[in-house]
Amino acid sequence: MALELDSTLLEILACPICHSNLSVDYDAKELVCNSVSCGLAYPIRGGIPVMLVEEARDTRLPPRRS
Repeated sequence: MALELDSTLLEILACPICHSNLSVDYDAKELVCNSVSCGLAYPIRGGIPVMLVEEARDTRLPPRRS
């Protein structure tokens, strides 16, 4: 199933930490903060962005090894 987000929703949403714009990472199914000083990525589950800081992934950290 392809990830679809309403363009109006994307215009309204901002990072809850730094209030920067967000970009969609369709492969990772995340909304990524455009600020280089913040860089949090918020998951999209069931087509709904989860804009909770405790659910966000820090894109500035190296990926975890399994």
